[in-house]
Amino acid sequence: MAIAKAERLMNLALCLLGTRRPLSKRELRESIEAYLEAGSDDSFNRMFERDKDDLRELGLVIATVENLDGEVGYLARRDSNSLPPITLDAEEAAALGLAAKVWQQARLAGAASGALQKLRAAGLPEDVDPYEAHGALEPRIPVHEAAFEPLMLACRDRRPVVFDYRKASAAHPEPRHVEPWALECWRGHWYLAGWDRDRGAERVFRLSRITGKVRSRGSAFTAPVPDVVTVRETVASWAGEIADGTALIRLRSGAGYPLRAKAADVRELGDGWDELEIPYGHGLDAWLVEFGPDVVVLEPAELRADVVDRLRAVAKG
Repeated sequence: MAIAKAERLMNLALCLLGTRRPLSKRELRESIEAYLEAGSDDSFNRMFERDKDDLRELGLVIATVENLDGEVGYLARRDSNSLPPITLDAEEAAALGLAAKVWQQARLAGAASGALQKLRAAGLPEDVDPYEAHGALEPRIPVHEAAFEPLMLACRDRRPVVFDYRKASAAHPEPRHVEPWALECWRGHWYLAGWDRDRGAERVFRLSRITGKVRSRGSAFTAPVPDVVTVRETVASWAGEIADGTALIRLRSGAGYPLRAKAADVRELGDGWDELEIPYGHGLDAWLVEFGPDVVVLEPAELRADVVDRLRAVAKG
């Protein structure tokens, strides 16, 4: 069984690498004997999708192209699947080993381990242990959102996606059609930056607000991908990190520690409440809403009105 699958994967890889134009599923099925022997179309489709994912997992870059008739084809361009000789010194190998240890999830840990094994085969010195500890701190980046993996693959393969997204001020999620650019972790949360087709503009989405499954689309990107995607700077401005004023709020005692950490001044009011002066920038209202009844905005008036409007929208839902 293992030999048969390895032979099937090799044949599929050779077909994708040897073609000058995208090949449809039908053409690939007619070219590979194992696919011809599939009992039904459903069986073939499942087998093909698994094989395609396995080849991508092994490092083969497979492009998905849609022709004028809407038929999806596949090919592996040689310029995308050829690399110059890889030479790493001990410090570079140690840096890669440290990066590989960041991920806690089994799927990502396996991919990182496989990548280091390929580097070893490509000439990584045998006396270098990329997993050797190089400090007392061992980094970890948690990934709890189910949307992370499909979005990571979509960013890598440049595939548009569709998902349902619930804004902080909305009671119900709305569908979003996005061309994903990059994922980045900021303040313990994962964010996706990309081109929102419905709004015709760049947007940043918090993964914890994505509901349901992320669905891929076979079409190509319509907007150019910027050389530098400033996810953190965009999120920081939306979260009020880039402040141009101050706000005065009441905060319940023992609550809202992130707000207390940002406060320029804290005064005890008694009766279980404190008064805080915090930086005020675009998006602060959305952040304050997350603390619910533990926060009361005193000033400025426009911030108080924005928070009240958001709370009423949630209550109506």
